[in-house]
Amino acid sequence: MSQTGLQELIAAIGDGSVAPYLGPGVLADVVNRETGEAMPADSDSLILAMNNGKPMAPRLMYEFPRAAMDVELKRGRPALQRFLNTTYGETSWSRAALHDWLASTKPPYVIDINRDTQLQDSYADTPHTLIRGMARIGATDYRFRIHHYDGEKYSATEIDQSEVDTSLPVLFKPMGSPLPDPTYIASDADYVDYITELMGGFAIPDFVKQYRRGKKYLFIGLRMTRDTERMVLSDMLYAAGSPAGWALIPEPNDKEKRFCKKMNIEIIEADVDALLAAAGSINHDQAVELPGVDAGC
Repeated sequence: MSQTGLQELIAAIGDGSVAPYLGPGVLADVVNRETGEAMPADSDSLILAMNNGKPMAPRLMYEFPRAAMDVELKRGRPALQRFLNTTYGETSWSRAALHDWLASTKPPYVIDINRDTQLQDSYADTPHTLIRGMARIGATDYRFRIHHYDGEKYSATEIDQSEVDTSLPVLFKPMGSPLPDPTYIASDADYVDYITELMGGFAIPDFVKQYRRGKKYLFIGLRMTRDTERMVLSDMLYAAGSPAGWALIPEPNDKEKRFCKKMNIEIIEADVDALLAAAGSINHDQAVELPGVDAGC
């Protein structure tokens, strides 16, 4: 796709007709402010960070949820939560360039499958609704938690989906985050429970089910190769428009091509840097229109 085409997608993100769907690649430029080490975000880097920099057995290196399940079984679920809290809630990280752009754009709806807080930080001066996934909870049929952010702080307690101000931006983090309090989808057992309820309709609030009808998406920093991420994506895209969206994938492999074709996602052979370059060159006095995208969808 040409830079002009990327600019059209950027305009559609700004008006809400296309929703960003963020994967680990959006955090590729984030480093620890003290050590300079990269933030662990993708499957392999998370496994190495969780195991003190050492590879785990090949069957566990296959995917982070499998390795996380091994840690949970051997050391308990609190050990896994401590690792995620330390990594994403207690370490000082530099800002991702993609999140700086989102902070200036403030899309009305963003899905972020990472567990860090940078998306939430991007809306720190903006009232919004935060939705996070949860799993293996017996007190409710639902697999989400909703908090209202008033522009300064999150509500002390969760709010019911019937209380949501639907005029506010929605930040949907299905895999959780440490703020305002820790909740994560991480291990195989978490994913089995979450995806089962996602398929059954209990992991997405009713107002989002209505809002997402006909929605189109731009997948940023997400390789379509991980099984759990593909299963979550498939249900998040329910009732999407046509095409369902566009995926920024430089040099896509055959597996990614087949999956995107199945999901009606068009591949753009470009990366996050290309998107940001296009965003930086937009003449904001000149409106652009993306063919096939209606502002009301």
